[in-house]
Amino acid sequence: MNSGSMASGAALVFPDLSGGALNPLLPFLILSVGALVLLLLDSLFAKRNNLPWAMISSVLPLLALATYATRWPGQSGTTVFGPMYIEDPFASFVGILVCIATLFGMLLSETYLKKMGRYRGDYFALLAFSASGMVLFASTTEFLTLFLGLELLSIPVYILTGFLRRDQKSLEAAMKYFLLGAFSSALFLFGGAFIYGATGTTDLAVALRSAPQSPMLQIGFVLLLSGFLFKAATVPFHMWTPDVYEGAPTAVTAFMATSIKAASFGALGRLLYNAAPVTQILPIPDMLWWIAVLTMTVGNFAALTQSNIKRMLAYSSIAHAGYMTVGLVSFASSGDTEALAGVLYYLLAYTLMNIGAFGVVILWSEKGTERLEIGEYAGLGWKTPALGLAMTIFMISLAGIPPAAGFFGKYYIFRNAVEHGYVSLVVLGVLNSALSVYYYLRVLVALYMRPATREFTMDRSVVVGSVVAFCGLALLWIGIAPDTVLPGVPALVGWVRESVLTLR
Repeated sequence: MNSGSMASGAALVFPDLSGGALNPLLPFLILSVGALVLLLLDSLFAKRNNLPWAMISSVLPLLALATYATRWPGQSGTTVFGPMYIEDPFASFVGILVCIATLFGMLLSETYLKKMGRYRGDYFALLAFSASGMVLFASTTEFLTLFLGLELLSIPVYILTGFLRRDQKSLEAAMKYFLLGAFSSALFLFGGAFIYGATGTTDLAVALRSAPQSPMLQIGFVLLLSGFLFKAATVPFHMWTPDVYEGAPTAVTAFMATSIKAASFGALGRLLYNAAPVTQILPIPDMLWWIAVLTMTVGNFAALTQSNIKRMLAYSSIAHAGYMTVGLVSFASSGDTEALAGVLYYLLAYTLMNIGAFGVVILWSEKGTERLEIGEYAGLGWKTPALGLAMTIFMISLAGIPPAAGFFGKYYIFRNAVEHGYVSLVVLGVLNSALSVYYYLRVLVALYMRPATREFTMDRSVVVGSVVAFCGLALLWIGIAPDTVLPGVPALVGWVRESVLTLR
């Protein structure tokens, strides 16, 4: 190409890769490059199954957490490669939730995989790859990068769901999740194509504000929103959840139930923030209102009939997605960042109570066999009093009973919805929350009010026990603790509010 044609064309822009320009990408790089290193180690030591893979891999989310903590002060929306990666307190808070869920998922996995006879290094690499996709998913407004994050978080989880290759339920769950996930990705990609066709840009922050009255953009936004709601497991995109949660390895279920929810609601909050001009034209708040009601109601009524603990927690997670959607209704209609802060606070509580509950389920399983029927837990509250107490805290928090953090998370979201005039929505949310008490207390009834039906020998695991104990204590701490020696509820609420103030 001659100089004249070069001068007439668009100037080439090269990204700045010098010095600390890539520092905002450190959490993503730690997880993704670390996952590659784990794969390399697994190939080099494939015949040595005695390596402490959980301990080795847990260094990655710990380093990412340390990076978020050290870079949090002074963040104001740094971008890398334009809108492709945004470092702000909002993305950092979501990334912290993802790293916590990943760390605990890795620690729970060691005991679980050894019981199931599938202790392998590539498993932990897939967890790290998925976590890196979640970090990317919540940290961008550029559509192609958003889609890359979506696939990077999804494909490893499809594989992990079918990791128990000799278990028909695991294989069936993986296939169902893959097929439905591919369909949702197609909707997501199709929506992005419509938005690009209407505006000529893949930067959603620019596109959604530049042509909100374009019918093509509005269709694309609805399709894009559908892809987000599938990952969040809201009605009517929830059908995959119970079968996948039941069939997947329990440690994987704990990971996907928490980290994917955090990444999905984080990315959805950023999308709705940038889609304010569109939501003023389309009845998006009204649509989310109905989705919230249906998600809460369907999740809770379906959970009432479940005897399998994983299916019950799966429908419970659908109901909790409905509670969080109540916060998105307030945010979409008013733009009040307090509503989104309530969702983030609830996500933290949700992560702790689900990781803890699944950790107890793992400890109560036996070598080669998972004990998943609630009736099989009869009397275990007295045989294993520490685990019984921990499960009591998790069930109470999931039900929204004080003093656990689950109650205050719901209160935060519902109070904000009332302030913005959604009284009827809050009444329905409170009724649904009251309904959920029945099936959560059913677990406690089995633990303490039913005679034991089987002999039980528990394989003790200090690591899993420590995760369960931490989650139980943290739920009480972030629910009622004042700011004393350690940061308590006031400090946490301040961090959550700070995380949404610089949202872009």
